[in-house]
Amino acid sequence: MANKLINQMGLPRSIANIFAARNINTAKEALSLTEFELMELLDVGLSEVASAVAHISEIASPPYQTVLSLMEQRLQNEHLAGHLSTCLKGLDEALFGGIPFGVLTELVGPAGIGKTQFCLKLSFLAALPPSYGGLAGRVIYIDVEYKFSSRRMIEIGMRSFPDVFQKKDMAKEMAGRILVLRPASLSEFTESLHKIKVSLLEQEIKLVIIDSMAALITGEYEQGAPKQHSLGWHISFIKSIAEFARIPIVVTNQVRSRNRNEVSHYSFQGLSCSEIQECSSGYDSHLVAALGVHWAHSVTIRLVLEAKSGHSDIISYQLGKQQ
Repeated sequence: MANKLINQMGLPRSIANIFAARNINTAKEALSLTEFELMELLDVGLSEVASAVAHISEIASPPYQTVLSLMEQRLQNEHLAGHLSTCLKGLDEALFGGIPFGVLTELVGPAGIGKTQFCLKLSFLAALPPSYGGLAGRVIYIDVEYKFSSRRMIEIGMRSFPDVFQKKDMAKEMAGRILVLRPASLSEFTESLHKIKVSLLEQEIKLVIIDSMAALITGEYEQGAPKQHSLGWHISFIKSIAEFARIPIVVTNQVRSRNRNEVSHYSFQGLSCSEIQECSSGYDSHLVAALGVHWAHSVTIRLVLEAKSGHSDIISYQLGKQQ
C-alpha cells in the first residue's frame, strides 16, 4: 500500500496535480515528509496539507482486523491449500502431499547434488495436465546460475512420463509453458520479481522457481558467517507472491563452511548436536546453509540434500513457523 499512486487515491485534482508537479507520486513519498515540509514543497496552506495527508493515510494504511477475522482467513487459506506432488512417494508423504502452495520451500545442498535437476522436474510436473498429476499451468524459472537445460528437462519428462510425449506436439507445448528469466545482478533480480507480479495477473502461473538465491550475493560473503545483506525486501516480496497467488515457490540455496560456535544456532541437517556427531562420518556436518539465520526464518520448509554412498538423498527436512 505504501507504493500506491497518489493520483489514484481520489484527492481533489488541484492538490493531486501539485503533488505530481513536485514529483511526489506515491503514498510513501508523501508520508515520509512532515506537514511543514509538504507546505514548503507544495506551496499550499496547512489545512490543505493536513487534509491531503489524512486522506492519503486512510487509503494507504491497512484496515484493522480482529483476531476472529484473522482466524477465519487462515482457515480459508488452509482449505484452499494444495500441493505439487514430487512423484517421490516418501517425500510426498513427509510433506503431506508434496510441495505446499502459498509458502516458501527451500532446497539446500552442495554443488552438484541435484538441486537444479530437482527444480527441472518440478517445472515439468507443474506444466503437466491434471490427468497426469500436474497443475496445467505456466512456470516462471529464475535461472541465476544459467544452469537451466531444456534438453535435460525433456529427458526427465520422457523418462518419467513416456505416455505424455507420445502425443503429438506435447513436448513443444510443455516447453512453451515454462518461462525462463536470467537476472545477472540483484537489481535485475528485483526487476524480475516485479515482472512475476504482473505475470501472475496475466497468465496462469502455477509455480515459481529461483535457482539460486545465494548466487545473487556470493560476493558479499567471506569465509565463515555471512555478512549482512539487503535481502529483506526480496524475502517479504517473495513470500507475499506465494501467499497472494497461493502457488508454491521453490528456492535453491548453497552451503558454506560452519564456524564451531554455529552448531547451537542452526545446523545444515537440522539435527541436534549429538545427532550431528553420530552421523558426522556419513554426512558433511561441517556445512551449513548460506544466507544466514534471517533468511532461514523466512523459509517454511527446508529440504536438505546430501550425498551418501555416492547417491544424492534428501536426508532431512525442517518445517518453519507459518505466520
